[in-house]
Amino acid sequence: MTALVSILSIAAVPVAAREIAFDRGWKEQRFSLFSGNQYAPKGTSLAVRSDGTVSLLWTALPSSLWRTRQASWTWDVEKSVPPTDLTRKGGDDRNLSLYFVFLPEQVAQDVQGSGVRTLLDDPNVRVLMYIWGGAHPREEILPSPYLGPRGRSIIKRMSGTGSAAERVDLARDHRRAFGEAPGSLVGVAISSDSDDTGSQVRARIAQLRLE
Repeated sequence: MTALVSILSIAAVPVAAREIAFDRGWKEQRFSLFSGNQYAPKGTSLAVRSDGTVSLLWTALPSSLWRTRQASWTWDVEKSVPPTDLTRKGGDDRNLSLYFVFLPEQVAQDVQGSGVRTLLDDPNVRVLMYIWGGAHPREEILPSPYLGPRGRSIIKRMSGTGSAAERVDLARDHRRAFGEAPGSLVGVAISSDSDDTGSQVRARIAQLRLE
């Protein structure tokens, strides 16, 4: 089945806390021409299916959300990849990753409209990735084997099944990961990765809220 490309829109909720609806605005970024995950949106819930595949679903955020400093969401995993070493390129499968992409405000203004691959290659970008997967202790901060100094992974759940609710302080975690205050939150992405182990993921993320 061809992976579903969906787009995001911001739900009409108070400015202080916006819940993200998986409708219009998201775009799938594949890393292989013939392989991608399957994404099934339903309101503020997104089901993710990965069968030995990898891709991410991405959206840019409006400037009204660039000052976001906290986030919350729920997620559950019904079928899990095995534990992996998330610092090893080519062996870092995980059930779900939630990316928060930051840039200095002036840079953010200059690169509006750019695709996610362009942004991730920008030397000024800083990416926090909250992870359900791997064989690492909870809250451990790991270097990214792909982004180098531009990205850090924060383990929220080790590989396995279950359900959980998360609430994170993006400003605090950015300082822990990069030693500096965050810039503008220009985008978010969701990814699942099962291609290295040839395994399967059945997962869902919902109630993604930015504050």
